[in-house]
Amino acid sequence: MGVEVWLFVAALVLAAWSYSRRRHSYWSSRGIPSPPALPFLGHIHNMLSIFHFRWVYFDEVYHKYGGATLCGLYELFRPVLMIGDPDILKHICIKDFDHFVERRPFPAEKESLMNEMLINKYGDEWKALRSAMSPTFTSGKLRGMFPLICDKADSLVSFTLSAASKQPYVDMKENFGRFTMDTIASCAFGIECNSFRDKKPEFAKWASDFFDFSFVRLIKFTLFNISPKLFNDLGIKMGTFSVEFFQRVAEETIAARKAGQKRNDFLDLLLDAQAGHNLPTTAHVSAASHTQSTTDDSAATDNLKNNSQYSNSENKNISTTSKQVLTDRSIVAQSVMFLIAGFDTTASTLAFSSFLLAKNPRHQQRLREELQQIIQEHGDITYQGIMEAKFLNACLMETLRVYPPGTTGERICTKTYKIPGTELIVHPGDLVYFPIWSLHHDSRYFPNPEEFLPDRFLPENKDNITSFTHMPFGMGPRNCIAMRFALMEAKVALAKLLLKVELHLKSDFQEVRLAKSPIILTPEGGVHLVIKPLATNIKK
Repeated sequence: MGVEVWLFVAALVLAAWSYSRRRHSYWSSRGIPSPPALPFLGHIHNMLSIFHFRWVYFDEVYHKYGGATLCGLYELFRPVLMIGDPDILKHICIKDFDHFVERRPFPAEKESLMNEMLINKYGDEWKALRSAMSPTFTSGKLRGMFPLICDKADSLVSFTLSAASKQPYVDMKENFGRFTMDTIASCAFGIECNSFRDKKPEFAKWASDFFDFSFVRLIKFTLFNISPKLFNDLGIKMGTFSVEFFQRVAEETIAARKAGQKRNDFLDLLLDAQAGHNLPTTAHVSAASHTQSTTDDSAATDNLKNNSQYSNSENKNISTTSKQVLTDRSIVAQSVMFLIAGFDTTASTLAFSSFLLAKNPRHQQRLREELQQIIQEHGDITYQGIMEAKFLNACLMETLRVYPPGTTGERICTKTYKIPGTELIVHPGDLVYFPIWSLHHDSRYFPNPEEFLPDRFLPENKDNITSFTHMPFGMGPRNCIAMRFALMEAKVALAKLLLKVELHLKSDFQEVRLAKSPIILTPEGGVHLVIKPLATNIKK
């Protein structure tokens, strides 16, 4: 190879390096701190990896590079702003939500059913779908589902006791997965999965597959995040066969409903909305969607007020639009989303909660005594009793703080925006990160953050929690629409279980191993606990 060729190659390398260096000076030129970036890659190798935990890297950025306030990152050459300041987050999620309406879609090929799901909808279509789905999760609707959830929780207890009588320990992650799948399928669509009777429950297997990220699938996921257009142009498939499985199930169920079956559940409500019946008003959208932002968040009242202002100005034609977007395909998509998304998140939260209670027997006994008091007052586990169980709620909220299902949040800027208190301008299309894990584990907001201390979330202590430092379900109009359902489901399961058994750590299982999924926080290899039947004279 001649000297000229070497010089040409060297010139190309120098030009490429200079280009990369210039693109990676976006944040420094604006006075925003940023960790060292690899040429061309930026920080994406740390953001999406199956070799280490994503939130561990974000936590390093949070503490070392200004992420607790503002910090700049790069997905290849795309600048991303990490925001860890609770006051700024309140503006972005609530007060100035109209500037950050969108979030990054979940990867799906062009013809995939996933493109019809609420999580992948934007603008008026998102508003209309949110409006149509919100009535499913009102207090009245949840109260109607309560007996069915109790039946499934009773099956959970019987199954767990049976397993404990045959083996020295029980995998509670697996058991809670059976429970959540049976509960969601039954409450939402009248489908009986029979997870407690099947040795290898098919529904739970397919739902787990959705969040199982192999190396190849992670590469596809990364490509979608880098360039959705290239992802679709290349015809790449994510291989989400679980979506296809649940699509067939939902289509069969919808056909049966249209043939005359009726259960007044999630599916029936969407079919009624499609037909133009019982469509919610814009006022209802605000109230149903946003009073539930976080049960112990002192900013709840402000959330409702600010979201109402947004709703009144932006959602004037939701009822009309609902009829247009709720096609049969759209209804199938929302059904599949609810089944898949609600399965592993709630099962993992319950598994983490059972582990923490086993590790902290004092709190476990205290919770049991509260539940026994409810039985004495109400005669059984009732909807009102569960809603009044303050320590039960506190235990779940603390579990969600220690192990948040989503370790980060994202929003996409839709209008040019000046970050409050700074001169920094964010432009349409710019992406912002919320370091949820780091906020939940910041000792400034939660002293002794690695300790399981449920008292933090008791009503008398809620004023000690800084708003927007506890966000397990997200905040604002794009928070988790099924939050209240998931919490009620988890409360019933824990209550029924702790009234019948004692939870103990297995001798060689003192800490939970976490899976390296880039999507949700979940235990790897299960949660193995020793289950001992509880001798008690109190009914149920």
